[in-house]
Amino acid sequence: MALQGGEPVRKTRLPYGHQWIDREDIQAAAGALQTEWITQGPAVEKFEKAVAEYTGVRYAVAISSGTAALHAACAAAGLRSGDEAVTSPLSFVATANAVVYCGAKPVFADIDEETLTINPGEIKKKISPSTKALLTVDFAGHPCQADEIREIARERNLIVIEDAAHALGARYKEKIIGGQADMTVLSFHPVKHITTGEGGMVLTNEAEFYEKLKRFRHHGITLNPSEGPWAYDIGELGYNFRITDFQCALGLRQLTKLDSFVKRRRTIAERYTEAFGLRPEIKIPTAAKWAGHAYHLYVIQLNLDQLSCSRREIFEALRAENIGVQVHYVPVHFFRYYQDHFDCRAKQYPVTERYYEKAITLPLFPKMSDDDAADVIKAVSKILDYYTVQSKGKG
Repeated sequence: MALQGGEPVRKTRLPYGHQWIDREDIQAAAGALQTEWITQGPAVEKFEKAVAEYTGVRYAVAISSGTAALHAACAAAGLRSGDEAVTSPLSFVATANAVVYCGAKPVFADIDEETLTINPGEIKKKISPSTKALLTVDFAGHPCQADEIREIARERNLIVIEDAAHALGARYKEKIIGGQADMTVLSFHPVKHITTGEGGMVLTNEAEFYEKLKRFRHHGITLNPSEGPWAYDIGELGYNFRITDFQCALGLRQLTKLDSFVKRRRTIAERYTEAFGLRPEIKIPTAAKWAGHAYHLYVIQLNLDQLSCSRREIFEALRAENIGVQVHYVPVHFFRYYQDHFDCRAKQYPVTERYYEKAITLPLFPKMSDDDAADVIKAVSKILDYYTVQSKGKG
């Protein structure tokens, strides 16, 4: 192994995720910089309309980041002090943070062992009279169980916000992700399916949410032309969460490539599944029959009883082979802030914690070549073979 001084599988590091920016993308962004508008101009509206059309929703509001988009959605839902929102402990911390930004309390519900998305049965256990919203997470690109969650919300008059930062291009029961929740949040961070550098978006079919979202991203401003062409009012607190025209010009070009990007992700995921599907040392990701997985991430789970080492040793051995593995994610309830402020502690969410103890994310992004994918397969097989043989030898 390279960790022991051997030759690594690769000479250069392969990251777990990476953007794909080509000449057309650069020209699109540069073209926007040469116009009269560089922020909140026509490209923003064009990008919003294009994503809305792709996802089949009525409205889309482009925002400065995925985190800001989550914050905006929570604010539009009316979350405030005294309210609770049920969400998954398996997500980037921004999902829960958005609830806290509004003064509300995030309440976690454990995940489904196969889909790794929030378990509807666990949601029911965590709903209280203070619950106002459900924040679901399409983890790794696998859609959540939207119909069951909507039924829970309908029965209790709750708002559903779908964190689909991993799932642009995914499908739920043959329908593109975007219109299954009251609001759906996208991210355009460089490792996501398309990028605007930083950027996010909220999708909705509700005019009321649409108007609230637009005000929230622009300081809470509403125009007041009856008082004069210059006049405006601020009736509620808002933020400067605007996105630029040149970012949206880039996003428009990237959107034309989305289907090919998702197709490439699925092709690489299929190669991994074929290579690792019969290995007893790992559990590969699976997709429900109703789910069109977008494969933002490809996470393997180690069967540590088949190995003579820890997850950390496997992780460090793969990094030494120049395979840029990662772990997604440290469960939110493990963080000191959440333990200090929301009575979170270890051993509260056993499915999430069992997953976390075994999880390693393999590189997966559209610009990866077949040789890159082959290097990942070779390195994982090399490391597993070493530690499995060692285990058998010690037995």
